[in-house]
Amino acid sequence: MSTVEALQQTLAAEHAVVHVYGTLGAATSLSATPELYERISLAWAAHRDRRDALEVELRDLGEEPVGTRVAYDAPGPLGTPEQVSATAALLEQRCATTYAALVAATSGPRRRAAVELLTDAAVAVLGFGGAAEPLPGLDQQA
Repeated sequence: MSTVEALQQTLAAEHAVVHVYGTLGAATSLSATPELYERISLAWAAHRDRRDALEVELRDLGEEPVGTRVAYDAPGPLGTPEQVSATAALLEQRCATTYAALVAATSGPRRRAAVELLTDAAVAVLGFGGAAEPLPGLDQQA
């Protein structure tokens, strides 16, 4: 995968995550679950900023950034705070997979930035109650 393809794939993922985090925010309550509401709000803002930065980066490379879809489905039910947290953890796991592909397709400062995104996603998974997973390939080392 080329660097531009990886950046476009990451941007497409960020479009989806920003939309779904908006849905998660609407499924939480500042008064009933303030900590969850705050975590969702911070994650939404972080992904929105990442999306915007990716669009700028692609334009700086002379590329037209991939656009957003009309709608995105939340990957799970959102009736309880536990379901909202589980959905947020799943979103971050999916982002980690996308960021790992970006790490593989880039080098230098862009790769270092992608590693930071991957690290942030892994920490966010844990913050939303997800389980830690080994990085791909670690189980193959002697």
